[in-house]
Order: sequence, then C-alpha cells, then structure tokens
Amino acid sequence: MDLPFVVATLTRRGLLTPGRPIRVASQLNALRTWGWSLAGELRQAAARDPGRPAVLDEHGNALTYQELLDRAERLARALRAALGVQAGDRIGVLCRNHHGLIETIVAATLLGVDAVLVNTGLSAAQLATVAEEQRLRVLVHDDEFAELVLGLPAELHRVDERAHAELIAGALPGELRPPERDGRIIVLTSGTTGSPKGARRPTPNGFGPLVSIIDRIPLHTRDTVMIAAPIFHTWGFAALQVSFALRATIVLHRRFDPAATLAALATHGCDALFAVPVMLQRLLEEPPPDPRPALKVVAVSGSALPGGLAPAFMDAYGDVLYNLYGSTEVSWASIAGPADLREAPTTAGRPPHGTRLEILDDSGEPVPGGRVGRILVGNEMLFEGYTSGATRETHDGLLDTGDLGRINADGLLFVDGRADDMIVSGGENVFPSEVEDLLARLPQVREAAVIGVPDPEYGQRLAAFLALHPGETLDPEAVREYVRHYLARFSVPRDVIFVKYLPRNATGKVVSRELRRYYG
Repeated sequence: MDLPFVVATLTRRGLLTPGRPIRVASQLNALRTWGWSLAGELRQAAARDPGRPAVLDEHGNALTYQELLDRAERLARALRAALGVQAGDRIGVLCRNHHGLIETIVAATLLGVDAVLVNTGLSAAQLATVAEEQRLRVLVHDDEFAELVLGLPAELHRVDERAHAELIAGALPGELRPPERDGRIIVLTSGTTGSPKGARRPTPNGFGPLVSIIDRIPLHTRDTVMIAAPIFHTWGFAALQVSFALRATIVLHRRFDPAATLAALATHGCDALFAVPVMLQRLLEEPPPDPRPALKVVAVSGSALPGGLAPAFMDAYGDVLYNLYGSTEVSWASIAGPADLREAPTTAGRPPHGTRLEILDDSGEPVPGGRVGRILVGNEMLFEGYTSGATRETHDGLLDTGDLGRINADGLLFVDGRADDMIVSGGENVFPSEVEDLLARLPQVREAAVIGVPDPEYGQRLAAFLALHPGETLDPEAVREYVRHYLARFSVPRDVIFVKYLPRNATGKVVSRELRRYYG
C-alpha cells in the first residue's frame, strides 16, 4: 500500500495528531516490540491514552486502557504459572461480549497461544467436536455455559467467570516478553450448513488493513463505539481491532436487546455502531428514542442486507449506513457507503484501496460485466488455511469466496449467494436471495428465507419460509402470485410455509439445515 495514501488516511482519521512526546514514543515502541497483534494494539493504546475508558459494560462499569492491559497481563501470567499454558497451545474462548473475553484473547496473544473464538450458539455435541478438533488445552467460558461444557473431557481445563477472576487476582508478579511465535486468532466458520471449521487469521503487519477500512468507513480516533456484533465472529473481532487502533471507548452488552442498545447509544453518545443486518431490523421495530442517537457510522456485515432494510434504516437514522461484504477467509472484499445503498439497496459496494476483486467463470476466465460468476478476492488479510489443513481454491493470488456475484455498469458488486446455495429447478438456475428480497418487501413480512428442497419432477423446487409481523396474515397462493408477477415462473416458490421466526445463528445468518427439517 502506497505511503502517501496511508499517511493521508491516518491524518484524516486523527491518528497522526501530535501528542506528548514521551507517550508517542512509548506508543511506537509498543508496536515495534509487540507488533500489530491484539496485544500490541492494546499496548499502544494504553501507552498513548492510559486513562481513557477502554470498555464500558451494560451496568456502566468502566475499565481504562491501562486497567484492561494490567488485567490481561495478570491473566497471562496466571495461565502460564497455574495451568502450564505455553506458546503453541490453544485456548478456547466461549464468551459473550464483555471485558473478560477481551482479556482472555489478549492474554493468549501475550503468551503466543492460539485463541479459538467459539460460537456461543453451538450445541454440546458441536462444542465437543470443536474441543477435540482444535486440541484445546483450556476453555474459558461464561457461567451461563456451565451445563454445556459438562460433557467435555476431564483433562480440558475449564475456567468459569469465578475462576477467571481468581486467576487475575492471584497472579504473581513477573515480566512478559514477546513470545517466540505469534499466537493466532482462530475463528470458526458459521456452520450454517455443517460443522464449523477453524480458520487461522493472520496478524496484520502494518497500517494497511486498518487504513483499508477507515478510508471508506469514517471512524476517528477516540470515537465511542458500540460493538453489538459478537466478537467471536470475524466482523465483531475486526471491530475490536479497529477500536483498539483508534483508542476508542468500546461499549459492550452481553446480549443484544434492541431497546437497551438504543438507550446505550444515546446515554454514551456513541459515534458508531458495529452490528449484523438482523440487528438493524430489530432496531427499526423499536420506537425511536427522542432525541435519536447522533450516530455518524453504522457498520454492518456478516450476512446480506435485505432489499428494503438499508433505505428504511437510513430514513430513520440518517445516511450513516456502511455495508462491508467479506468472510472469515478473505476478511473484506468490498464496502458500500450510504450513497451506494441509496442507489442500490442490496449492493455490496466496491473494493477498498489495496483489494483486488474479480468475477470469474469455472475455468478461471473473467466474465462479462453484469454476468454472474465466482467472486475471488485478494488483500493483505487472506486467511492462512483451516486448522484441519484444508484451504480454499486460489487463482492468481486471489481466493475463491465460495460466493457468486456480478458487477454492474457502475462498478457496484452484487452478491447472489453461495455457490452451493444456488437452486437448479427444472434446469433453471435460481438464486434464493432474489426471491427473498422480493418477499421481504411485502408489508406483512417480517423476514423471509428461501431454500431448495428435493422434487421428483424438477430435481429441486423452491420453498419459502415467512415470518409475519404480529397480527398479519397472508394466503400462500397470493404469495406465489406476487412472485409470479415480478419474477420468472421457475422462481415461484411451490411451498410457502409460515413460521414464528427464522432460525438464526449468533451472527444473524439463517440456519438452512433447521428449515430443511420441515421435510424430514
């Protein structure tokens, strides 16, 4: 990434603002010594702004950057001394959004230990599989998951919230030096269609990844940022990394509650909100507070934006919405700003600076503009492979996302869905997202999902699952006629099933396998 662009972006976002020379020197030394890991980012923030609030919880409790670093260092020393944790081990982190989760991830990084971020929505069987496949030495978990972890092997050290506090309180003094190996952050894939896989995230090697994001999403130094997206997810973790780099004050709630979120945004004067799209839908269902939160940025990722959501949210909260399309494997691919979303509410935007994006056919050749093909991405933060040893297909330095999409004449990317989600009905290719977006525009519909199910005549047929707003009704044939009016006949769902709600994982993605249970 070219230096003038980096300097200009850092200046615009306030990162090159002069400060006390001794603190600036200490900040730069922290990055030189500890690198760009989460531990390095926390150290540089504590060196520059030690007394600034780092984390605020739902009860109003605050930890400064220096206090957060001190707790993480004490935990690291205690894990090493009391549990024998050492570089190369793996620690599982089964926690919701609170300072204990952050302390554990940073402690692992300080020791050169891999931190496996465990999805809080896993079943007991899935958790056991993850513990075995990831070879966990220790599992740090919230108290609410005490029953979930009962079936894990006895040799796996389990650290609940009380034990976590005791480790920090009882830590012996000592010095922590940069480990010989960098600890990796291992993020589990969403597992919406099968068992989650562990993906090794690389450690940034400079300002490049940060600059790519904040050039397009106008976050600034010392903003107050609420991270509602789960931090165990790539998007929530990215929000944490960016917040540390900006020395932001981070607002965390263990669980997402729309009314509580709106209240916190107003009470703390939040400048930015990191969320997943379904959270925005829930916020719109709440009566807007008066005055409304003076947000400058609402950044979403993790799943596709339903067709009408972007304009509806911006009509309510202003043109502050930014949609980042990416994945656990490629980090980011493109970003859509408010103007893009006003023009095309379902767009994924354009690649940020330093990112290559191409639409290729199955033979690796570029497809004509407007045609659907495979989305491949190249940037500084491509994942390092799955912990199983598997990887994804690459082509000329670009990683296959597994998604299909197209680029229109204005250069905007549109994601049609996963390649393995495409439905072939009677020889015709149908993308569920197109039908879902259309159904979501019905005023009676709260949320919609479309899947393919086996059909003896056509191979597959479309099934639509609709959750309606309270008190609303719809006739299945009226739904089919509505789709028939706007789309081709092969896009009409033959099955229309009404449900109370769509099954979603903790990051807001619809779990398709749960819907298929309707068909045995």
